[in-house]
Amino acid sequence: MSASPIVQTGDPKATVIGGTRYAAGPKSAVRGTLKIVGEELRRLHSDSIKLHAPANEINLEGFLLLPGLINAHDHLQYALHPRIGHPPYRNYVEWGEDIHSTSPALISHYKSVPKNVRLLWGGVRNLLCGVTTVCHHDPFWPALHADGYPIKVVREYRWAHSVKLDHDIRVAWRAERDGWPFFVHACEGTDELARGELANLDDLGVLNAQTVVVHGLALDPSGIALLQERQASLILCLSSNQFLYGCLPDMKSLSMATKIALGNDSPLTAVGDLLDEVRFAIEAASIPPDRAYQMITDIPATILRLKNGEGRIQESGSADFIAVRDNGEPPDQRLLTLSWRDVEFVMIAGKVQLASEDVLQRLPLAAADGMEPLWIDGDIRWLRAPVRKLVQQAEAFLGEGMVRLGDRAVKPVDAVIPGFPSTACNAMTQGEERP
Repeated sequence: MSASPIVQTGDPKATVIGGTRYAAGPKSAVRGTLKIVGEELRRLHSDSIKLHAPANEINLEGFLLLPGLINAHDHLQYALHPRIGHPPYRNYVEWGEDIHSTSPALISHYKSVPKNVRLLWGGVRNLLCGVTTVCHHDPFWPALHADGYPIKVVREYRWAHSVKLDHDIRVAWRAERDGWPFFVHACEGTDELARGELANLDDLGVLNAQTVVVHGLALDPSGIALLQERQASLILCLSSNQFLYGCLPDMKSLSMATKIALGNDSPLTAVGDLLDEVRFAIEAASIPPDRAYQMITDIPATILRLKNGEGRIQESGSADFIAVRDNGEPPDQRLLTLSWRDVEFVMIAGKVQLASEDVLQRLPLAAADGMEPLWIDGDIRWLRAPVRKLVQQAEAFLGEGMVRLGDRAVKPVDAVIPGFPSTACNAMTQGEERP
């Protein structure tokens, strides 16, 4: 048998990812090699072709490469908050009134952390579970587009909080540019207020192909038909619905709708991160794994009107990938047991943003430069984020050792393992002396 041909990359600045299977869709994965130039996936090569790029090669033998996940709905400033509430409630207004009357000190305690710091933790929380793009359902705060924010945040959108709590949704609807998606919480609850909100949006003239309804718990078959007729989209936050209202949407009726994505809401109400949300959707709401895969990849990319090939691994698309251990299963079946602990590599726009201890050793020195270690519930991840500073900034208000992402404790690694290297370059040059 002849040896596989070796092809020069033709570009010394190119990065090559080899030795991996990569997802070609929810049901299939292909063994091959990826060539990345700048922020773009330039070429996909079959396993029969080996690329020669010794200085910039990342060998991910034994891993399955998935497209970077898309979290279609989050409130990033609440990443450090715990779940708050005394459910069940009838609607979101009741929940808001309850927590502000019964838990004002707790809310104030967490909001004392500067908003810029909390927003950065929102990026870290998403990055840890493989999210590469997130939609923030609140004002686009300057920190979200500052250099060095850990993940991509959708910038071209319009939003209103909800039908009941916004004075005039039509003002928000007319804002910004035509063609941008318009997000609004609606039908979030189980009572008449929630059931009537889709018709309210339609009466106001703000329900069409640009509209993205978040939650939709109270949608009945006629409401779903109206949603379809107006070509509007829906984002489900299922574990939040279960926590707040003790029930889930009618998934049988929702099977008629085409543009449905999953969002993670926030730790205020969700079961965990986006991967926890996916498992919840499969187990509690009986969403088929292949559908769940699409609800965090190509479907939200369409709903959010992303323009750079996000949600897929494709030539000329954005180089946004995550890697998990390959157990031979198709990508959608891998979701059944996938958690943040399985995410060992994240690349966003061609730059490595997260690496496990094992993967860190496989990276070219330049690819790991500037990454810092974070201890999360016994595991260590190297992140392209100022995590030590972020922990210190949050602890200044919450107390030492009191920083958590949902139910997961986070600490600087040297607080747990004294003398642990603080940067990726230090760790990689210490070789066998590294813990």
